[in-house]
Amino acid sequence: MGITSRLKVMSFLQYFIWGSWLVTLGSYMINTLDFTGANVGMVYSSKGLAAIIMPGIMGIIADKWLRAERAYMLCHLVCAGALLYATTVTDPQTMFWVMLVNAMAYMPTIALSNSVSYSCLAKAGQDPVTSFPPVRVFGTIGFIVAMWTVSLMGLELSSAQLYIASGASLLLALYALTLPKIPVAEKKANTTLVSKLGLDAFVLFKNPRMAIFFLFAMMLGAVLQITNVFGNPFLHDFARNPEFADSFVVKYPSILLSVSQMAEVGFILTIPFFLKRFGIKTVMLMS
Repeated sequence: MGITSRLKVMSFLQYFIWGSWLVTLGSYMINTLDFTGANVGMVYSSKGLAAIIMPGIMGIIADKWLRAERAYMLCHLVCAGALLYATTVTDPQTMFWVMLVNAMAYMPTIALSNSVSYSCLAKAGQDPVTSFPPVRVFGTIGFIVAMWTVSLMGLELSSAQLYIASGASLLLALYALTLPKIPVAEKKANTTLVSKLGLDAFVLFKNPRMAIFFLFAMMLGAVLQITNVFGNPFLHDFARNPEFADSFVVKYPSILLSVSQMAEVGFILTIPFFLKRFGIKTVMLMS
């Protein structure tokens, strides 16, 4: 199997894990565990906290002590354990801490998977800028397949979705052992801890255009997370109404919500065309 195909498998599994629970865990917690909306929001906030803290820390570890593919493997082993334990949790406080551990291990793997892909493609003599998007598309396909699998198997309100995610995490951890070795980055002189953690990027807010862009990205991200967290529970709530209880949308909410991921597949592939033809401002306005 060529390196591009191997990276596509990695990308598929990377986002299959997320798609197995990200959209449906809220419905499981509300309908099966009787969590409140505030409880669900608290649990999902763990993802945001981990996304702020962990990528920089894991980046330092991967740069200084561990090869990227080994760090990637260890993170997914932790994810597998945390997700497996989450199947036994029935209270909001414990669920928050368990999912925080999962998020702290999973969020760095997004950047690590990108680093592994770029390094492997460059080593194979390919241009990462043009070769990476087709690889990344398989991640979105994996997310969609996971959503459909959980939905069609009737597991949206079951802890079984977490078993699937845990199994996929373990599989990806083992698969990571087969990936090419990524050399540890050369040490850079006079690099501060602030720089290593990426905190020096905040100086970009001094540029009004960058500040506007970041605010736009933050608001767009907020809208996305509200949909991810409460879109599925919202559709499940229609089951209370006999008029809609047997409808396709109520039985398989994730399939309807996967339309957004399907659109993402198309847009990822067309981004180079739209950016070249219209520019970043027009593309942002269109979005």
